[in-house]
Amino acid sequence: MSITEVNSFDDVVSESSVALSTVDDDIDAPHMEAERETILALGEAAIPPRTRFAALREEIFSPRLSFLMEAHSGLSARIVEEAGFRGLWASGLTISASLGLRDSNEASWTQVLDVLEYMADATARPILVDGDTGYGNFNNVRRLVRKLCDRKIAGVCIEDKLFPKTNSFIGERQPLADVDEFCGRIMAGKDSQSDDDFVLVARVEALISGHGMDEALRRAEAYHAAGADAILIHSKQSNAGEILTFAKHWQNRAPLVIVPTMYHATPSDVFRQAGISTIIWANHNLRAAISAMRETSRQIFESESLGEVEGRISGVKDIFHLVGNAELESAERHYLPGKATARAIILAASAGNLGELTRLHPKCMIDIRGQSLLQRLVTTLSGAGIRDIAVVRGALKDAVALKGIRTIDNDRHAETGEVFSLACADDMIDGETIVVYGDVLFRDYILEGLLETPGDIVLTVDASGGKAKPAGTPRDLVVTDRPFSGDYLDDLSVHLMSMSTDIPPEAMTGEWIGLARFSAQGAGWVGDEIAAMDAEGLLETADLPLLFTRLAAKYPVMIHFITAHWLDVDTLTDVADARNFA
Repeated sequence: MSITEVNSFDDVVSESSVALSTVDDDIDAPHMEAERETILALGEAAIPPRTRFAALREEIFSPRLSFLMEAHSGLSARIVEEAGFRGLWASGLTISASLGLRDSNEASWTQVLDVLEYMADATARPILVDGDTGYGNFNNVRRLVRKLCDRKIAGVCIEDKLFPKTNSFIGERQPLADVDEFCGRIMAGKDSQSDDDFVLVARVEALISGHGMDEALRRAEAYHAAGADAILIHSKQSNAGEILTFAKHWQNRAPLVIVPTMYHATPSDVFRQAGISTIIWANHNLRAAISAMRETSRQIFESESLGEVEGRISGVKDIFHLVGNAELESAERHYLPGKATARAIILAASAGNLGELTRLHPKCMIDIRGQSLLQRLVTTLSGAGIRDIAVVRGALKDAVALKGIRTIDNDRHAETGEVFSLACADDMIDGETIVVYGDVLFRDYILEGLLETPGDIVLTVDASGGKAKPAGTPRDLVVTDRPFSGDYLDDLSVHLMSMSTDIPPEAMTGEWIGLARFSAQGAGWVGDEIAAMDAEGLLETADLPLLFTRLAAKYPVMIHFITAHWLDVDTLTDVADARNFA
């Protein structure tokens, strides 16, 4: 007797939507989002200690809807974990494609295993691997499962097709494996696992191959009886009607896994109400990477320059972060003799005047897309290896508190200037030192360039003059001994002549962005000049332009020119720009 399919996809969606009002509080969408935010905030501490095998089994068998995100390398695995996903899908398609090969078993199973080992090393999250057909018969599956367990890969999904496989979305009515033979593969895999929690998912291709709902259900039941922990039902229809029909008749006899690549417009709540166990986002990271790499390559090829690209792509420091350079630096401090590193002083004593935004906390603590302006600045500094960071605070000082920084108070902030705030941190002006305003944002490469520019005192200056500001907004304008040439072959040094807020446009050669570096020698010169200004009665009211102008009269003050990709936050318009910038 044939199974009657649901009349329309819309009927199924309507049925499922009505049921939304009965969802338990512990599995509804707001709760899931809050749980995700908790994981992001607490990291590994939010996840109870358990094996990766147990963690994947928990996801597959959980009463809530689970999500696995595609990864195809160690780096993409780290990114998926960073995003907050509880588990990963190691896609056969994307691993093959990342190797430049077709999804037709052109990559051997041992080559795939090598990639999986890098992925498992890069993340603590459990991985469910796309095992294609199992790479052969029952004997190949036995060996595959043993090797996966050795590498702490928490589960495998095998599909009921013939080896070598062809991607499901290519061609029509691909031949399927004999049911009894495929059941033998499942039993062999389960008999070979070295951890009881290892998950084997049986993927049913009957709908993809045009064999109908009866055959799909018959095969799923046989595979479940053979020991499969879960069933993956696959469809290439553009809506989820076929999948929801299957789920309705399957009645949760085993966890049901789906891959909504083709029917991506269906809301996840529909699947939640249908009793689906797990959704796999199957290939989207690789597809996103392809789009980004194509556009970046095109721009660089056409412009023969990095100027249009550098500020819009991840910085090199982001790569260092993802691959764990911070851990290496920590290990070096433990195992190698100590070495000096730069420190930073952030000048953030001003309250700012941004209306309601600065009523309860100073400008440096306003929200910029989920993080304070100060936190974003500290993250940029930390990404460059600068760990010793002090913030000079003043107005609403109790609101200025971040983990990992020390605070220095300028309780006379209302009557003193920037040099006085810097002098409050005089014990920090020792060795290589970064000084930066607390209300600026800049791309990572700008800080990298400053750190690499030779000189005992180096200032970062925007040669384009910076962004236009409303009348009366102070800007730290500079005059240099030679202008920015724009010639990448021009490596002649540029020196500061003077800095002020009222330099005429015809004399101005740029705007200081509020970022400076001192070497150990330069820090000594700065300390001496601050002491001299104190003796002259100038310390309390002097600004940094006066300090740098005085220094430039005695010592070489070098300029590191840039031409954009920074902003300072002085107005509400700047706040909006900062949120786009971030």
